[in-house]
Amino acid sequence: MIRVVVADDHPVVREGLARYLGRDVDLEVIASVGTASGLMAALHLNPDVVLLDMHLPDMAGPDAVRTVRSANTATRVLALSSFAEPELVEAAFQAGVAGYLLKDVDPKVLRDALKVVAAGGEVVPPDIRRIRDEAARLLRQAAVLSPREKEVLDLMGQGLSNADIGRRLFISEKTVKTHVSHILAKFDVADRTGAILEGLRRRLIRVRDNPPTP
Repeated sequence: MIRVVVADDHPVVREGLARYLGRDVDLEVIASVGTASGLMAALHLNPDVVLLDMHLPDMAGPDAVRTVRSANTATRVLALSSFAEPELVEAAFQAGVAGYLLKDVDPKVLRDALKVVAAGGEVVPPDIRRIRDEAARLLRQAAVLSPREKEVLDLMGQGLSNADIGRRLFISEKTVKTHVSHILAKFDVADRTGAILEGLRRRLIRVRDNPPTP
């Protein structure tokens, strides 16, 4: 028997799912909750699978996934959501979901998905796979520096300050700071040193023995 916790903030949806899944001889709904705090309290029941809505009122879906996985690594999570934004879908998988379904899914597909997940498999329907591919494309696009950002990064690598870079490129220091912030965000680094190291790793800049004077 597969022990399932249903977590959804809409009472009608939550109770409907609990009743429907309970008709399957292989599934036992041991709790249905409407909040992340309620979900955490239900984890002491050691469910095999949490059927999780991605928009609980007291915690973002991916954060709830991480909390479940850290509290009980044996419990698998199957996301069931009305939302399919690429960023949300990818964040859910990065957090540790074993599958992602939309709420217009065929009921039998949902039951089968719970069984696949409980057995250690993954559930990634074609529509979700396409969304994940789109998320990867957006991530790659976001990581590409503009020509101006490449110029700023190159001058950062030469050791120039924001003020010096501004004078070299004939732009304000404030504009330089904006470019630097964008570079840090695209490279997912915390500071200028990290950006320079990442620029070297990506071969966007190169080490110069004698940096030019501004």
